[in-house]
Amino acid sequence: MDQFTDRIAAVPWWGWAVLVLFLVALRDILQRKHTIRHNFPVIGNFRYMIETIGPELRQYIVANNREELPFNRRQRSWIYASSKKENNFQGFGTDQDIHSAGYVFIKPALLPLRLPKDHPTVADPYHCPSAKIIGQYHNRRKPYHPGSVINISGMSFGSLSASAVQALNMGAKAFGCYHNTGEGGLSNYHKNGADVVFNIGTAYFGIRDDDGNFVMDKLVRLTEQYPFIRMLELKLSQGAKPGKGGVLPAAKITQEIADIRHIPMGRDVISPAAHSAFANIPEMVAFIEAMADKTGLPVGIKSAVGKLEMWEELADYMQATGKGPDFIAIDGGEGGTGAAPPSFADHVSLPFVYGFSKVYQIFQQRGLTQHLTFIASGKLGLPDSAVMAFAMGADLVNIAREAMLSIGCIQAQICHTNRCPSGVATQNKWLQAGIDPTLKSERFQNYMKTLTKEVLDICHALGYEHPCQFTMDDVDVAMGDNNHTKPLSVTYGYDKDPVAFDGLAALLKSPHLDRKPANA
Repeated sequence: MDQFTDRIAAVPWWGWAVLVLFLVALRDILQRKHTIRHNFPVIGNFRYMIETIGPELRQYIVANNREELPFNRRQRSWIYASSKKENNFQGFGTDQDIHSAGYVFIKPALLPLRLPKDHPTVADPYHCPSAKIIGQYHNRRKPYHPGSVINISGMSFGSLSASAVQALNMGAKAFGCYHNTGEGGLSNYHKNGADVVFNIGTAYFGIRDDDGNFVMDKLVRLTEQYPFIRMLELKLSQGAKPGKGGVLPAAKITQEIADIRHIPMGRDVISPAAHSAFANIPEMVAFIEAMADKTGLPVGIKSAVGKLEMWEELADYMQATGKGPDFIAIDGGEGGTGAAPPSFADHVSLPFVYGFSKVYQIFQQRGLTQHLTFIASGKLGLPDSAVMAFAMGADLVNIAREAMLSIGCIQAQICHTNRCPSGVATQNKWLQAGIDPTLKSERFQNYMKTLTKEVLDICHALGYEHPCQFTMDDVDVAMGDNNHTKPLSVTYGYDKDPVAFDGLAALLKSPHLDRKPANA
């Protein structure tokens, strides 16, 4: 035995290396699952290793600052720097191709707006409440006046980690915006003080029976128990996967998630593509009115946009009856915190600018825009994109992926695998332990402050006080044809309706505006 041990010890390191390579080569040759490994033993494994880290190589080494999607390095760097209160400026001019088709030009006034010393924005340059009170037209018992024109879009606990949801909610409270739960239900991590919009998807998570049917009594009890729930959002579809239900893999379902959603452990949970509580427009409106009546809260719908016939039917029905949603959230086809088949993520539903402009015109033609609050989402968490949305008729902007970036997301694009390296989109305890909710909530608040301030700065450059004053002639779009540009009004064929606005000082006196961020 001693002699055998001595012989083993006498084998040089390279001898062991040769043996390992021989065993790997033998394994590769004998297997029939991967042709490359069989035909090129040992070295063929490097092909799969490089493929695995390909996205990281392209992200950090190969791609230039303006090349990546969905958010390029320049955009991500601005969000990261803003969230950390670092220098987010750029020098030596723009590095973008300003003559490319679709490029956005915001047109400043010859003389910018000069704010008096007693103007509210001078004291608090980060506070910009909505110009509209949601639910007022339909006389809801509990109308809601959002304290910010920019808010958190629907992202569920389950898709996001507990630490990420907690950080966002704490940051939303500190800044003064609302936090949409996503269709995954109300978790303990949504209960850190921010206003909450409760999202109701096709699976009715948290307000369902054992068979997945909607239960009104559960919704009423939930809203009574948690008065910080300020609105209900009926999700018809979302930009990431319009017309297709979601899947929460069994691997991501913890007992906590199962209890919140009222779902079983141990198997994948599938959200149906369609609602079971209604099947047509009149039934949907009746469902909305029933929820509003029972809870007293404003109720709206969220949807991506494709065919327009049902939108026209909804507008006609609202015009005829005076009933319907209090707000409409349009999600662009470029939206996407949810995992989705590439065919849906890439090709199903219209991008925001096309979808929003078509739906807005439908309600405008029937004189309904003043009765509704329009919410826009889909890569709008950057100042220029948000300004364009406001100019097209959006009253509020919801952000999702940009919020994730502000708390540490690195755009690894593996949200659906439960292996998110930043701990934002995973239920892996080890990975999410790297998130400090207190620190990340400050990062989110800093990002929201910077985004809101830059939108307001652009307002002032154009001679306005508030984003609701933007018009479609304030923004030009490059046509890619002989370097011509056209205003949004010409490009999309309409002018947005003016929004009633008597000045920011008057807006801040609204009796429904009870959440105001602290002065900087």
